[in-house]
Amino acid sequence: MMPKTYLAQNRSVLIFIACLALFTLAITLMSEAYGAPLISTSFVKTLGKTLCLCLVALAMDLIWGYAGILSLGHMAFFALGGYMAGMWLMYARTEEIVVQALAQSPLPATAEEITQGIATQIFGVVGSSDFPLIWSFAHSFPLQMAMAVLVPGLLALVFGWLAFRSRVTGVYLSILTQAMTLALSLYLFQNDSGLRGNNGLSGLQNIPGLGDVGQDKLSIWFFWASALALGLGYIALSFVVSGKFGSVIRAIRDDEQRVRFLGYSVEGYKLFLFTLTAIIAALAGVLYYPQAGIINPAELAPIASIYLAVWVAIGGRGRLYGAVIGAAFVSLLSSWFTGGRAPSIPLGFYTVNWVDWWLVLLGGAFVAVTLFAPKGFGGLFDRFSGRRSPDRKGAALGPDDGSLMEKEAEA
Repeated sequence: MMPKTYLAQNRSVLIFIACLALFTLAITLMSEAYGAPLISTSFVKTLGKTLCLCLVALAMDLIWGYAGILSLGHMAFFALGGYMAGMWLMYARTEEIVVQALAQSPLPATAEEITQGIATQIFGVVGSSDFPLIWSFAHSFPLQMAMAVLVPGLLALVFGWLAFRSRVTGVYLSILTQAMTLALSLYLFQNDSGLRGNNGLSGLQNIPGLGDVGQDKLSIWFFWASALALGLGYIALSFVVSGKFGSVIRAIRDDEQRVRFLGYSVEGYKLFLFTLTAIIAALAGVLYYPQAGIINPAELAPIASIYLAVWVAIGGRGRLYGAVIGAAFVSLLSSWFTGGRAPSIPLGFYTVNWVDWWLVLLGGAFVAVTLFAPKGFGGLFDRFSGRRSPDRKGAALGPDDGSLMEKEAEA
C-alpha cells in the first residue's frame, strides 16, 4: 500500500484512475456483450488498442519527457512483445486444428506427427516445415510470456549499454535508435527470419481454448485488461517520477554534466530507464496485437516510433496525463480520418480526401504545437488548474547558482 502522502501530493493520479474506471464501466455497459448494444465490437477493439497505445506513450514520456532521451525505436519493443505473444497464440491455435484433423486418422497421431503438422501449417507459406530455434518456447504460455519480457528487455539492455557507455546523446542517439528499428524491421521481412517474413503472424484474435466465446466478449475482456494495465502503469510511473528518482532524471534532462559531477551514475539511470520503458512497451504490445489480430514487420517501421513521439509532443511531454491524452486523441482521430468515416470536402477544382491528407494534417499539427504550444494539451490543463512555473524575473535560481529554493521546486 502506498503512503497517504503520495496520494495527497498527487491527486491527479486519483483523478486519472477514477476517470479511467468510469470510462471502462461506460464502455462495458454500452458493449454488445454486457450491456445495451450501443457500440460495435470493432469499436470496442479500437478503444482497447488505444488504451495499449496510451500505455506505450507513458513509457515514451518517461524516457523523453522526464529524462530527455528522444528514442525513435520504442515501437520496435512494442512490436517485439506482440511477436512473442503472437507466437504462442498461433502455435496453440494451430495445435488445436491439427489435433482435430489427425483425430480422424485410423491410428492415433504421435507427438512428432502433431509437431510436424503444426510446423507445416505455420511455415508452409514461406516454404518450410520446420520450427526455427526462436520458436523453442512457443508451446508454453508461461515461458513465451517470459520471452515477451526478456527479448525486448535484453535488446534494450545491450543497445542501451553500448550507447550510454559511449555517452551518445541528443540527435545522435535518436538516429541510432531509429537505425536499430530499421535494421530489425528489414531482418524480419526476410522469410528465413523465423517469423514468416512479410506474412507475419495472423489469426491472433482466436484465443486458444476459447473457441466457443464470441468476439464480442473477447473484445471487452481485452479492453478490461488494457484498462487495468494502463491504470497500473500510470500509478507505477507517477510514483517513480514523484520521488527522488524522478528528481534525478529531471536533472539529467536539464543538465547532465552537473548531475555527473555530483556523483550520480548518469549512464546507470539512463540504462535502467531505457530498459524499463522497453519492457513496458513490450507488455503493451502483448495486449495490443491479439486485439489487432495480425502483426507483420511493417509494425516495426521507424515511422511508427516517430508517430509515438508526435503523440507525446501533442499531449505535452513531461506530463504523464498529457502523454495519455495525446495518444488517445491522435489515435482515435487517425482511425476516424483513415477509416473513411471523415466526409470528403469537394472544392470544385479538387476534392479533399482525408485518407490522403491525414498525415499532412498530423505533421502540421505537430509543427504548430512545437512552435506555439510546446507544452501541448498538458499546458492547457496547467492553465485551468492554476499551475504556473516560477517567475524569477531574471534573478538567480536560489541562494547559490544552479540551486532551487524549496518553494520554487514545489511549484
